[in-house]
Amino acid sequence: MEHRESILAPYRVLDLSNEWGFLCGRLLADLGADVVKVEKPGGEPARNIAPFFKDEPNPEKSLYWLFYNANKKGITLDIERSDGKEIFKKLVKKADFVIESFEPGYMDDIGLGYSLLSEINSRIVMTSITPFGQSGPYRDITPSDIAVTALSGWMYQCGDPDRAPVRISLPQSYLHASAQAAGGSLVAHYHREMTGEGQHYDAPALPWLTFIHQNHNWYLAAGTYSRRQGQRWEWTGRAIQRYVWECKNGYVAFAMIGFPASNKALAEWMDSEGMAPAFFKEIDWWELDFSDVDQELRNRIEDPIMDFFRTHTREEIFKEAVSRRILILPVFKADDMLESPELAARQYWTELEHPELGTSITFPGAFFKSSETLWNIKRRAPLIGEHNEEIYMKELGFSREEYILLKENHII
Repeated sequence: MEHRESILAPYRVLDLSNEWGFLCGRLLADLGADVVKVEKPGGEPARNIAPFFKDEPNPEKSLYWLFYNANKKGITLDIERSDGKEIFKKLVKKADFVIESFEPGYMDDIGLGYSLLSEINSRIVMTSITPFGQSGPYRDITPSDIAVTALSGWMYQCGDPDRAPVRISLPQSYLHASAQAAGGSLVAHYHREMTGEGQHYDAPALPWLTFIHQNHNWYLAAGTYSRRQGQRWEWTGRAIQRYVWECKNGYVAFAMIGFPASNKALAEWMDSEGMAPAFFKEIDWWELDFSDVDQELRNRIEDPIMDFFRTHTREEIFKEAVSRRILILPVFKADDMLESPELAARQYWTELEHPELGTSITFPGAFFKSSETLWNIKRRAPLIGEHNEEIYMKELGFSREEYILLKENHII
């Protein structure tokens, strides 16, 4: 098999996106595409998102920016001005993808919509990432991540039942929209390789955030919605099962429904340490249907398991779970992830040099392993306008005088 540096090495991406689409360009860059982040003169507003390196607010030190725009080149360009539009059209002639996350209709309004770009380059794949899509009743609403998260159904599952719902960690709607957009862009790319035709891919966040939490599946299976129960989870409306369990030094995640072999193995482990109640030996774990277990029996089963977990550390539980094939996972914090021996053995973490900061920063590595080198992170996020001369003078052929004039007129 011929060795390739990466799967998308021959292809160029023009990335016009904001927070809704940063990860899309980052994923394509990690797969080897030549991604050029296009910012307004002066830099992208997201450069001011905290946290900052050493807590020093600076558009070149935003850790948010550094992570989501690693592996990209960077240029500045005002695409709303006539000269900027013409320059962007020249870039499109040699590009393969355009990623944008403006409000629906914006690219058409400024004369750079897909219909025009496809006339310039019939093979172009344009991916538009928005909260609600290019059409429909919500398309013109200006939302926040938390609004999309709430509309998707995620938030009414998150938090304690006697308190208000809570958001799910970082802006997940951005990330799911971006990841889906990257996958959809590659599907459009495959179509282009087969037919020679580009496409405009509409990538809204809401449907995908709705899909991944699968609460609609609970309704189809059990006729009820799961509701906010903190560390527990409502099932069938009859009983609430525990998903997050306290242990000696933290928490583990363990679900009993649908996994009889795992439940039986846990009962046997508890028995080997003298902590299984007598009635555990009477249970036919293969026949016990946890979707039909009432709360009283569920509590009788869960209480001794809870006592058992509290006698072991998270690491002890996970090690034994792997050995006994029990479906238990440790609940990690960020620093726990860095110390994970499994991720270390997989050589997951990678160091990326940041000379302007005088140090290297640890980044998550490849999310898959392959026999070829199809994933790589080799470039830190661009400084403001870092590749302007390379793109405008060397690639597009602008003279030094023309280049200086573009800068003075704030076109770039």
